[in-house]
Amino acid sequence: MQQTKPQINAEEHLGLVHLCANRLRGRGIEYEELYSAGCVGLVKAANAFDVQRGVCFSTYAVPVIMGEIRRLFRDSGTVKISRRLKELSLRAGQVCERIRRETGTEPTVSMVADALGVSEADAAEALCAMQPVLSLTACTEAGEQQIDLPVEAHDTAIQEKMALHQVMALLPDEDRMLLELRYTHNLTQTQTAAELGISQVQVSRKEKKLLLFLREQLLQ
Repeated sequence: MQQTKPQINAEEHLGLVHLCANRLRGRGIEYEELYSAGCVGLVKAANAFDVQRGVCFSTYAVPVIMGEIRRLFRDSGTVKISRRLKELSLRAGQVCERIRRETGTEPTVSMVADALGVSEADAAEALCAMQPVLSLTACTEAGEQQIDLPVEAHDTAIQEKMALHQVMALLPDEDRMLLELRYTHNLTQTQTAAELGISQVQVSRKEKKLLLFLREQLLQ
């Protein structure tokens, strides 16, 4: 007998929509439109969410909700990201990595907000502005090491990034550190080898295997 996926009651999480809509109100689009688009994102998130993945629903839902709201702005013009938001986004990414490393779980919006000393609304926007760590479409048979960094955050990329973090959590600490040194800190293979105490050849071989593993897991 096939088991049904646990359902999320979207109505119980409407506060997330208000949180996201309030963060972007006053920018030329009526609040009602922002809220309506956010509700669409909430329903999408609720339908796609998998409880068994071990990620908090708010962590998964906020980027989806913000993505739907930002679609309104993209339809009417370019979405501009301020320097403050870029800096906050960078800090948010560092906080997320630390929380994952220390707890082995995905951070919630409130956890990130507390760590940064900002409101949940600011934390939510910073998380949504985060750029994906890897561009999945760039990992081809012709050259698995050609990772496209950075790329502009958008709906699909945000969801890919979240899926990537979940797969990264499955890796041993040394393998995860290797990828972070190469693609987060932009170190060369030689520099990465020095940091890890292994040879450049070992870094090259492990990197290829890890990228192939990530690709296979994300395409499942």
